[in-house]
Amino acid sequence: MEAYVTLNIENKVGYIEFHHPNRNSMPSDILELLAQTIKAAGINDDINVIVLKSGGDRTFCAGASFNEISAIEDEETGFQFFSGFAKVINAMRKCQKLIIGRVQGKSVGGGVGLAAATDYCLATQYASIKLSELSIGIGPFVIEPAVSRKIGKNAMSQMTIDAETFFSSEFAKEKGLFSEVFESTEVLDEAVKILAEKLATYNPKALKEMKKVFWEGTNNWDDLLSERAKISGKLVLSTFTKNTLKRFR
Repeated sequence: MEAYVTLNIENKVGYIEFHHPNRNSMPSDILELLAQTIKAAGINDDINVIVLKSGGDRTFCAGASFNEISAIEDEETGFQFFSGFAKVINAMRKCQKLIIGRVQGKSVGGGVGLAAATDYCLATQYASIKLSELSIGIGPFVIEPAVSRKIGKNAMSQMTIDAETFFSSEFAKEKGLFSEVFESTEVLDEAVKILAEKLATYNPKALKEMKKVFWEGTNNWDDLLSERAKISGKLVLSTFTKNTLKRFR
């Protein structure tokens, strides 16, 4: 199946779904399309609440596209690539609608960042998480503010340093990334639907004002995440990273 980003509206809930055949990894074009879709849903009067989900049943998001990272040859290209995740996170942050995350499976790197940038995240017991960036010679620089905001600097540091370990969905719930964890995707989907449709009946103005409150203190993120993207854009050119990525081809 080809990569895609779709928006479907049902009962005032906007369901944004992204998919890539390589474990829902995120190349630049999908990141750009996802950011634009979130922005569009945020100003659509037919939508009161947004659900962010991915296609397939095993992996929520495998993070950055290794194929695209491997092809980066200069700092500007590196900056532009990592700015893709910055744009998506900032689109979620600035979106006037509450965003519910629906995480059915594993998340790696940028995928953890997407989950962290939702306003309320539900997951299955199979939704383990990993920040593998240090192990390939870069770091989770762009997503760090979103992840630290949700799970705290200590847990963020633990995951970053223990870069080759998948942390369980229970760990993610305990640290505050997931609000609830369910035994199956079917139960998860029912819970997401009930919550989203309930929220969609609430006063949209109240939801909009609460969203502002949730994200207080993040007005500098446009600049902050851009600076972080520059760091990753430089590191991805290192000999260490280039040699490490060859093993994944």
